[in-house]
Amino acid sequence: MSTLSRRARLFAATAVAGGVALVGAIAVPSSFADAPAKTKVTAEQQAKAELSPKEMLDRAATWLTANNGSQVPYSQTKTWTDGYRQDCSGYVSMTLGLSKPGPNTVGLASDRGITTPIGLGDLKAGDLLIDADGSNTTRHVVIFEKWTDSSHSAYSAFEQRGSHGTDHRVLDYGLDSGSEYKPYRPVKLSGDAPPDTPAPPTAKWPMLTKGANGADVTTAQYLLRAHGHMTAADGDYGAKTVEQAKAFQSGAGLVSDGEIGPKTWPKLIKSVKQGSSGDAVRAAQTQLNVYGHGLKVDGNFGAVTDKAVKAFQKEHKLTVDGLVGPQTWAALVGTR
Repeated sequence: MSTLSRRARLFAATAVAGGVALVGAIAVPSSFADAPAKTKVTAEQQAKAELSPKEMLDRAATWLTANNGSQVPYSQTKTWTDGYRQDCSGYVSMTLGLSKPGPNTVGLASDRGITTPIGLGDLKAGDLLIDADGSNTTRHVVIFEKWTDSSHSAYSAFEQRGSHGTDHRVLDYGLDSGSEYKPYRPVKLSGDAPPDTPAPPTAKWPMLTKGANGADVTTAQYLLRAHGHMTAADGDYGAKTVEQAKAFQSGAGLVSDGEIGPKTWPKLIKSVKQGSSGDAVRAAQTQLNVYGHGLKVDGNFGAVTDKAVKAFQKEHKLTVDGLVGPQTWAALVGTR
């Protein structure tokens, strides 16, 4: 696990995107934070119905494709069509059904009618990891989904992050000693968590270096394109792909060596599901075809692709939900 502080990682991850704010002596990206609270949200303002972890996570997934198949863009000042603010705390408020446009992270962490502090070892699906310290240029909140494996060194999560919008990816926020992130459980969360089904033990992210070729390279190239780093998706890991991989790594706070391995893959993947479109879908279709599904690689996640994903998930003992998220990606790319 990286020894860099959470703020240092955020700075590195957004440096190439431009726009950082100085807080004390630390440069941090203002785009990760949430807007100041406009009104205090109390327990009485919450919807009274209890919410299951599955319902909460299903709501979180809707913003991945709500923008005509793409993620809801990030904004501290705008609200989405459902009335919730498009920053991290507005997103979490949407998943919990809180009053619109939603409290900020301070409200989420401090109002005991909304959350209660828990231990890190008690985390379950739907819990929150909140950094409520500092100002609206440093605060952030993510939704815990599940541990990636029994080591509890990383977890898959949903978040609304600056310079990107809604995301579903592997994180380690809050796991370092002294981290600003603290774990909380939403008061209205009830019921059992969805089954914790990590990728098969044999799954291992492949290492791609200059000169490599094949479906994994094509998949990586499509994913680079999905992040705005354009390169031909020709299956050949040449100089252009190396260049674009380095650019992506630099923006993601990784070592910029041009090699796509276990540290780069989890940040490179993008969650897609039925209704999604674009190069990330082409990447998933490319991998599914390795397993004999015979899909047209057209970038449209329709009923045929959804059926293939669910069949793959069932075969590999994953949650059969049609969502190509961190666990399904790990199995798709790393099982062979």
